[in-house]
Amino acid sequence: MGNRRLTDQQRRRIEENAVKRRENASAGFSDDKEGMIVARYSKTAVVRANDGEMHTCHLRPNLSHLVAGDHVLWSNEETGAYVTSQLERRSELKRPDARGQLKAVAANVDLIAIVVAPEPEPYANLIDRYLVAAHMASIDTLIILNKSDLLDKHPDCAALLENYRSIGYEVMTTGPTPSETQALSDLLGSRTSVFVGQSGVGKSSMINRLLPDEELRIGALSEGVLKGRHTTTTAEVFERPSGGFIIDSPGIREFGLQHIDPALVAPGFIEFRPFLDRCRFRDCSHLVEKDCGVLAALENNDIRTERYESFVNIVRDIDSHSY
Repeated sequence: MGNRRLTDQQRRRIEENAVKRRENASAGFSDDKEGMIVARYSKTAVVRANDGEMHTCHLRPNLSHLVAGDHVLWSNEETGAYVTSQLERRSELKRPDARGQLKAVAANVDLIAIVVAPEPEPYANLIDRYLVAAHMASIDTLIILNKSDLLDKHPDCAALLENYRSIGYEVMTTGPTPSETQALSDLLGSRTSVFVGQSGVGKSSMINRLLPDEELRIGALSEGVLKGRHTTTTAEVFERPSGGFIIDSPGIREFGLQHIDPALVAPGFIEFRPFLDRCRFRDCSHLVEKDCGVLAALENNDIRTERYESFVNIVRDIDSHSY
């Protein structure tokens, strides 16, 4: 039997009960405890309690949208442990799933760490899509070039990184040495960071270096095509010994933005922002209009051609999915 859809009245009743449970728990009138979703599976989730202990909990039917990083209330009952309600998210990273439905990837994120590497070859438009999504979610970003030991064979990769640094994005290079790992750890600080990027860029290997006591699955690059194999199948949260959390997300080769308004793409390009109020038309698409501030900046070389082309690629992709 398929999942039965809830009526509006049922949803309101569930939400009212969730609010009461949160209020009662805060006032000490219930056995509900706070925790964080460490990993989410079909009908269960691993919850990290505030004391650091891990608990496998069943999910109530109305909590099917929980993801790694969600803060929740949970309780031990006669039939097992249950997540009873979801606490409000302060941020979330979303993307469309294979069916085009918008889904959260991670919740309560402070930093999106966009990981690239010399192999597989970096895909600049994928980086730009993450940057746009992060801007819309008001989440800080860090572009990390991993596998620094391969840079000598791929100078174009270092140049790509410098392009992002020159326009104001926070960028760093890291690799397998202890000093590089420590520098990355210091930069992450106590924030909750989600690591994203193509398969095969070494996210799990890098997290292994940051979390020496954890054992993440590591996969070798696919021979020949160098596109990588998926080694992470569900987003997972790892606590760092020095403070903060890391969310390791499944590697992906595409990050769709077809769910957003095309007008919101341009502000996600950091170097476009000074020119957005110079357009003659308030609803300027920055594609063909006269007296467009962005097009004028492009002509004056204040905006790099490849970045503008990436912007056009994203906007046209959104438009192609709107029909």
